[in-house]
Amino acid sequence: MHRVLNKTWGIVISIMVLFTACYEETATPVKASFSTSFVGADESVPVQVSITNQSTGADTFEWMFEGAEPISSTEENPGTIIYNTAGTYTIVLTASNVDGSTHTYQKEIPVVDGIAINFSTEIIESNYLPVEVILTNNTNGVGLTYNWTFEDGAPVTSTEQHPSNVIFETPGNHLITLEVYNGFESFSESTTINVAPDIEAIFDWKVDFFDDDYQAPVTITMTNSSISATSYTWTFPNGTPATSTNKIPTVTFNMPGTHAMSLKADNGKRTNTLTHDITILPDTNLRTFSDIELGVNTAHNSNVIGAFLSTTLREVFQAGEVTTDNGAEIDIAFFGLNSSFSFNKFIAPDEVATNGFIAIPDATHTKFINSQEICGCAASLTVAQFDSITDDTLLDTLTITETANGLLNFDNSVLPRVVLLETADGRKGAIKIKGYVDDGLNSYIICDIKIQKQ
Repeated sequence: MHRVLNKTWGIVISIMVLFTACYEETATPVKASFSTSFVGADESVPVQVSITNQSTGADTFEWMFEGAEPISSTEENPGTIIYNTAGTYTIVLTASNVDGSTHTYQKEIPVVDGIAINFSTEIIESNYLPVEVILTNNTNGVGLTYNWTFEDGAPVTSTEQHPSNVIFETPGNHLITLEVYNGFESFSESTTINVAPDIEAIFDWKVDFFDDDYQAPVTITMTNSSISATSYTWTFPNGTPATSTNKIPTVTFNMPGTHAMSLKADNGKRTNTLTHDITILPDTNLRTFSDIELGVNTAHNSNVIGAFLSTTLREVFQAGEVTTDNGAEIDIAFFGLNSSFSFNKFIAPDEVATNGFIAIPDATHTKFINSQEICGCAASLTVAQFDSITDDTLLDTLTITETANGLLNFDNSVLPRVVLLETADGRKGAIKIKGYVDDGLNSYIICDIKIQKQ
């Protein structure tokens, strides 16, 4: 009996030894391994790293992510982790299994700084040539390299983190570009510097309405189109004033001659000077009108060709153009009965209402001698004398006296005809009728007029 039991236990022990030997021979070893990749191939912060577990023989996993979010994981595949700060970090994986096998694998992850380019420019003094620009670089990061480009500047390029000032000598828009490289990728930002055109003095002038014959005295107002200027110095030899610092001055020249007018434009950096000559003529005290058309009464009243003239405003007025603003300035009125020109006369503005016209507001009285040949007047002026007038000397000697005969109408039988006049303000003049134009209701005369200015 004992021998049987001993034999049986012997068999059992042998089987257990056999199974134990087989178990030890088939235990699975663990090999920890993983691969990483930068999401979007972006290696600058903030950076995402995707992890692929390549371990074998493992059942459990312990991940440690230095400097990352999250900092650890027990997932077989932890997915993606995030680094927000530049540096070199270690990922450690410890893998194990139920057989008690353990293996550790680690890998370093280099993370570089993200680049947020931040620079500013400041123009010293003004954007007038030459323009000097201060550059301030506030771009943060470690191990960055810089490449500046200054379009048309001096210098043209720089690799300094904080470059020296840049000078621009060419007008226009100029790009300043900063490219920053972190060892993996580069970024760039640009700004534009506007450089004003070079300074240039430019001027002309407008003559006063009553002085457009350029006879002394002449008053003119300057027109200033200077470029890139902030202050102005005018010089007017023989003018009043002789100098001015106004941008748009007015000056009067009282003496005939050719006068040099100069403008010096300044912008605090540069100056530029321009000179123009102006020629002032001797004063003839004579205003001359040529080829003035004055309509018959129907042409005037239908607003086709006016019959009223202002020698001060130098304008012919039709019936509908007469107002309270210009009424007092009208000093000549012509009455033509019809296209046959059998009845014509010049009448005082204050008497038009009795000659088929609407009354002129604030009308003045001009004296006329329509028919010198029958007026019985001392005043007399021939066509030849009219044509020879170049100043007011001859007109000034005339004594204009209204007489009944002198105010009488005339026809078109005498051509040219000279009519004498004196305005309410004492200016003496003469009208030379040199044409009668038959255009039916729109008929008119053509005349030249010479009259004193003062």
